[in-house]
Amino acid sequence: MEETTRHPLAVARAARDMTQVALVAGVQAAARRRGMRSGTDKARVRKWERGVEPNEESQIYIAEALGLPPDIVRSDDWPNWLPLTADGVVPLGPHSSVPALREALRTAMERRTLLTISGAALTALAADWALGPTGALAQARDGKPISEELVAFLETSTQRLASLATEQRQHTAVLLDAHLSTATDLLARGRHTPATGLRLHTLAACLSQTVAWHRFDLGHHTHASQYWIAGLHNAHAAADRDMGAGLLGDLAYQAAWRNDHATAADILNHALTRAQNPAARCLLQLRLARTLAARNDRRAVLRALAAAEKHLSDAGTDRPAWCAWVSDADLAVDSGQALLDLGDTGRAHQLITEGERLLPTARDKTRGVFLAYRAASYLDLKEPEPAAAAATQSLLLARRIGAPRCVALVDDLLPRFQPYARARGVPELLQLAAA
Repeated sequence: MEETTRHPLAVARAARDMTQVALVAGVQAAARRRGMRSGTDKARVRKWERGVEPNEESQIYIAEALGLPPDIVRSDDWPNWLPLTADGVVPLGPHSSVPALREALRTAMERRTLLTISGAALTALAADWALGPTGALAQARDGKPISEELVAFLETSTQRLASLATEQRQHTAVLLDAHLSTATDLLARGRHTPATGLRLHTLAACLSQTVAWHRFDLGHHTHASQYWIAGLHNAHAAADRDMGAGLLGDLAYQAAWRNDHATAADILNHALTRAQNPAARCLLQLRLARTLAARNDRRAVLRALAAAEKHLSDAGTDRPAWCAWVSDADLAVDSGQALLDLGDTGRAHQLITEGERLLPTARDKTRGVFLAYRAASYLDLKEPEPAAAAATQSLLLARRIGAPRCVALVDDLLPRFQPYARARGVPELLQLAAA
């Protein structure tokens, strides 16, 4: 195995500051509430935490003792259904990569979301990443050997899935989930060299990031957070600082999307302390400018935009894959959106329109987002007809490629069209949105 970890039951218990004696009492109380009697004692808990599997009834009692609903229990998947944390964030450490992946996969299997990860917990994780050293990868000596051919296949097929046209990516979620589960099992149970382990951690980080964006686009925010966190742990294990910074940037983007701009700014400032590639720094500065604009900090916004422009001019072709797409189009649109939030509508509209024009056709999802931004800029200029045209284009594109997040952007604009209900294109937009 890649690392020696405590049993998930011991981890879940410790996350709740619960001793084995307290767990025994909780299990016995859960049985009594059902008119039953449990023979659980401290010795039995020790056996569970050493690998003995409790029966289904005992698993239900364990869930209740840990403060979890009974329907979280999947007795055929013990102990993987156990949450490993109380706040949703696995602490960063030398042996945290597989537990973080397990936590993300477990959360995604839940029939309901049990918690929302707090901004404080995410900021603390970002601070730990910014300050803490990465640990050396150890050679895994146990488990079945992993061939380089299998790892190469997973790397190649993952790259091909990620490079599909946007319209086709909506059909790949199950395949990506399966690839990530396989990579997790190989890290947890396989025998590999440090070099192969490094490739697996990098693969797990990339897959986690891609899966997270799938969940985020569907509005499954807790699931997305868990996958980005898992990716961060694996980028940390692989000593890939730029990848780690990018994953923190994604968590910050999500926080800003949910209007938690204080958390977004804190995370981005931590990410910028260690990001090195100019393209990565450009993207982080653009996201920082956007969240600072929402807080109306004009001077800081202009500094961040100037830094982003400088980093983009310094960026060559040697870029991490996760930010290889950053271009003049992104600089223009994000700069325009920041200026729009600051009230500079004329210049903002020019930049957003220019950025949408520069965007390559392969980035349809981004085009849908940019079109929604352009519609908002036209509304700020009190020009409802071109705003309706841009919003209609965005909505049709988003529905075709399966991009619910773009649909949500247009939906948020609809109340602003109500005063212009008779303007050309507005009735058709409202009818389309209602269909």
